Amino acid sequence: MFRIKKLAAAFAASIITAVSLFSCSDDGPPADAKEFKVTFLEAGKADAMVLQSETGTVVIDCGEKGDGKKIVNLLEENGRTSIDYLIITHFDQDHIGGAPKVLNNLEVKNLITPNYEGNNDEYKKFVKTLNELNVQPQKITDNMSFTLDDVKYTIYAPEKDFYGEDESAENNFSLVTKAVHHKNTLLFTGDAMEERLDEIMDIGQCTLLKVPYHGRKLDNLEAFLKKVKPKCAVTCTSTSEFSNKTQNALDNMKIKSYATCYNGDITATSNGAEITFETER
Repeated sequence: MFRIKKLAAAFAASIITAVSLFSCSDDGPPADAKEFKVTFLEAGKADAMVLQSETGTVVIDCGEKGDGKKIVNLLEENGRTSIDYLIITHFDQDHIGGAPKVLNNLEVKNLITPNYEGNNDEYKKFVKTLNELNVQPQKITDNMSFTLDDVKYTIYAPEKDFYGEDESAENNFSLVTKAVHHKNTLLFTGDAMEERLDEIMDIGQCTLLKVPYHGRKLDNLEAFLKKVKPKCAVTCTSTSEFSNKTQNALDNMKIKSYATCYNGDITATSNGAEITFETER
């Protein structure tokens, strides 16, 4: 409890500062760099992230059932009526619940999912929506890459087709997305657990990390952090899910951290060399 209060105070202090800046280079942004903005929506412990480059739009996960409307509203407020790539990392209800709302209200040009079948009610609603709209997801078994504006994306597929019978094993199917914007690399890890983190341990360094599995305790998280060496991190989580061990690891490695449970909606903006943060609270 003391740890949570201490970090909450630290987060509050960062909000008073209003905007935090992370620089990857002393040379400033490249002349041809355009703004790249990522919004981490507050959705309880769920994941819902909207990535916007100059003209391109990517959504990674859609949170719970009621969170789809937040995604739709955010994009409509920004004058965007379509999504170039909707990436569903895996089929837990706190990642797929809002997807039907998004699919019913915005044109989704490419829908990317892992290649397995879910078994919860939200997954069944998702499949029903796909059938009604005649949308065919691309179920990837190999890594795939694409470029939107000046952002280069790579989606890393799980390396196995079976991770065990335990209910939580499904998390290891999580698609992992790397977005490279000039000198900044942003890494989105879904609900990757120990076995999946081992698979991506050599994925390379990043500037910003979306902390895996809502900041829950993972035995090899510290080893993973030492490998990817993020300058800053965002955790999509609730206070009850955000493990003290994870908070300690981020703090001890001096990684500037934000969490939706403390900061509300979090917007990270890259100019190609630096990342600035704005928070709802």
